[in-house]
Amino acid sequence: MQRRHFLMTPPALALGAATATAPIATLAAPTIMTPQSRILPRTGKGPRIVICGGGWGGMTAARYLRELIPNSDVVLLERNPTFWSGPMSNKWLIDIVNTDFVNRDMLHPANKYGYQLLQTEVTGFERDKKLVRTAHGLIEYDYLILSGGIRNDYEAWFGNDQKAIDYTRKHFPNAYIPNQEMFALKQKVKNFKGGTLVMTLPPPPHRCPPSPYERACLIAWHIKKNKIPGKILILDPKPKIAPIGVGYKQAFEELYPDIITHVPNARVQELDPFKKKIKTAAGEFDFDDAILMPPHQAAEMVWAADLIGKTPEGKPTGWADMDVRYFTAKGDDRVYFVGDLMGAISDQFGHYPKSAHVANYIGRIVAKNIAQRVAGQEVTPLLPDNLCYMMVNGDPQEEISVKFEYEVDPTGKVIQTQIDMDVRTPDLVKEDFAWINSRFSDFLGI
Repeated sequence: MQRRHFLMTPPALALGAATATAPIATLAAPTIMTPQSRILPRTGKGPRIVICGGGWGGMTAARYLRELIPNSDVVLLERNPTFWSGPMSNKWLIDIVNTDFVNRDMLHPANKYGYQLLQTEVTGFERDKKLVRTAHGLIEYDYLILSGGIRNDYEAWFGNDQKAIDYTRKHFPNAYIPNQEMFALKQKVKNFKGGTLVMTLPPPPHRCPPSPYERACLIAWHIKKNKIPGKILILDPKPKIAPIGVGYKQAFEELYPDIITHVPNARVQELDPFKKKIKTAAGEFDFDDAILMPPHQAAEMVWAADLIGKTPEGKPTGWADMDVRYFTAKGDDRVYFVGDLMGAISDQFGHYPKSAHVANYIGRIVAKNIAQRVAGQEVTPLLPDNLCYMMVNGDPQEEISVKFEYEVDPTGKVIQTQIDMDVRTPDLVKEDFAWINSRFSDFLGI
C-alpha cells in the first residue's frame, strides 16, 4: 500500500463526559471553526493523554489511566456514537443475544471513570507538535494511544478500482469493523433463501482468528434450523483450519456435513463482485451471495501517523512499527499502540491474536506503563494472555475455546503456548457469558 488512506465519515456531534474532575467535552466553537482551531483546553494538572479509538482497548486504557493517574486529563476520541462489541456479534446475527447486549452506551463509562469523550473523526497527526487533527480541530497531548483496530484492505483485491470496492462493501459486507455493516450483515443472514453463500477469510494476521469459523457454524445452524436449501463455502487461504482445528473440523463434519464445505489454500486471486465469480489458488467458484472479507491491516490512523512498519525490503508490513515489550512506537516513544493494529511480536508466533481479550489486557498494561513513566518509576514490561470462546451449535448451545499463554525465553524472545479445547460443551457457553460480563464490567462499568 503506497498511498495514505484517510477516514471519510462526516463529522458528528460532540459527546460529553461530566464528572467533578472531567468536564463535559462539548465544544465552544469560535466564530469561525477551522481544522486548525485548538479545542478541548486542558482540565487537570497532570498529563494530557489522548486515546484514538473507543473499542475494547481504548476504553480500557481510558478507565485505568484515570484510576492510576488521578490528576490526568484523559480524552477518548471515537467516531461511532455507541460501542459495538465484536465478541458476541456472531451470536447476535442469529438472535442468541439481542442488540442491547452488543451495542452499549459510551457516556456511562466516561462519566463513571472521569475521562472526556468526544465523538469525532481523527484525520491526522502532527507528532512533532504533539497534536491530533480531528474533524472538530486540533487536540494537544503529552501521550498518545492509537487503538483504532483494523482497516479492510480491499485494494489488495481491486487496486484502485473504487467502483468494485464500493460495490463489494455495499453488497457483500463482512462487519468486521463495527459500524452500519453490522445491521446489513444481519439482514443478509435473515433474508438468505438458499443457494451458495461464499465466505472468504483473510490471510493471517487478521482480526479474531477463530471467529469466521464460528460465524460459519452459526449461520449453518440457522440454515439447518429453518430448513433453508443453502450451503456455505469457506474459502480459507490457510492450509488447514486454525486455530482450534480439531474442534471446528468436528463441528463441520458432525453438525453441518451437508451445509459447510471448507476449502484450504484458497487465497483469493481474482474477484468479480458484479458477476459473483471468484478465482482462488484452490480453484474458481460461483456464488449466489457472499460475506467477503479482504486482507486486514492496521487502522487508517496508523498510516496517517506514519508509524507503519517496513519489511527488510522497505515495503509496508501493514501493521504498527512498535517495541514488542513496551508497546510504544519505535520512532516516537510518546505514542502507544493498543489492540488489533499492533505489529508482530515474535518470530515464533508472529502477532498476538487480534482479539478483544488481548486489546483489553494491553489497554491495562499501557495504562500502567504510562503511570509508571509519569511517576518517574522504571517501567515494568508485562505480558498479556488470550482467551476466546466460539459457539458452534445453537441447539443445544455448545462451544469450543482456545487459550494462549506467553512467557519470555532466556534469549528475551516472547514465546506462545496454545491450548485448544476442542470438545464442544454447554459448560463453555456458561464460561463465555461469565467472561464477557466480567470484561464489560471492567471497561463499560456495568
